[in-house]
Amino acid sequence: MAYENTPITKRLALFTGSVNPSLAQEIAEELEVPLGNVRLEKFANGEIYARYQESVRGADVFIVQSVAGPSINDALMELLIMMDAAKRASARSISAVITHYGYARQERKAAPREPITAKLVADLLSVAGADNVITIDLHQDAIQGFFDLPVNHMTAMPIFVEYYKQKGWNPEEVCVVSPDVGRAKAAKKFQTMLDCDIAIMHKDRPRHNQSEITALIGDVKDKICIINDDMIDTAGSLVAAADTLRNRGAREVYACATHGLFSGPAYERIENSQIKEVVVTNAVPVPLDRQNGKIKVLSLAPLFAETIRNVYECGSVSALFS
Repeated sequence: MAYENTPITKRLALFTGSVNPSLAQEIAEELEVPLGNVRLEKFANGEIYARYQESVRGADVFIVQSVAGPSINDALMELLIMMDAAKRASARSISAVITHYGYARQERKAAPREPITAKLVADLLSVAGADNVITIDLHQDAIQGFFDLPVNHMTAMPIFVEYYKQKGWNPEEVCVVSPDVGRAKAAKKFQTMLDCDIAIMHKDRPRHNQSEITALIGDVKDKICIINDDMIDTAGSLVAAADTLRNRGAREVYACATHGLFSGPAYERIENSQIKEVVVTNAVPVPLDRQNGKIKVLSLAPLFAETIRNVYECGSVSALFS
């Protein structure tokens, strides 16, 4: 029996985990595609169950998940299980759209007998079936090298630059501040895009999850300072940096970070701090009742949508930052 050669049509299927469905819905609207239907439940003992409620055979599947939240381990396992389900349902390709890459802070052995969890997560994603990873503002760029598959590493920096340019400040009055030496390269890019001054702080960690500012390089007197970081967790380092800048004569202190984790006392610390405004993105969901006062949230949906479109259509991702 002869079979006619029928052309294979590409199909983009977009799904979301349970952590950040609002961002996934925005991405779907930008792409003008429906958000796929997947059933996510838990067994009585806490095990995660996932089943796609529609066929994904031959589809290019994109799964949006933020590996964050109060249950970061559940978020990671949910993503892995969704990928495994898609692979076993004969998806043509699987792209993990990780809006926050959890466990990224342990990207090296800073002391003996420590794990490198950023590499561990990369291995888990590969084994689960990822063909491609789309993520944004990793804690260290070198984490891309932990993968033996394509990693499209995006950045929210142009979004922050555009936001601050709209404030109409005189560039001579602005100073971008790196909160530690590790962020100096990123701060330099930020400073170049804003055409302003730069300052760099040196930070020590006397114990786990605590930090103190030990030095400041640069003149911040009478400047509008913008502290730029990749994430804000408990906000202890951020508040300490703001105090240091104000003590050195800074006129105002602003802060921006891609990932607003806001763990523990973070909200209260920010509200009671000398920081005028903290700008984050919706890479990690921020409760609506917290999006007031000093905290402002910018959307990454257009950036992720364009990245997904270019990956799906085999276009250039780097062209988005030209």
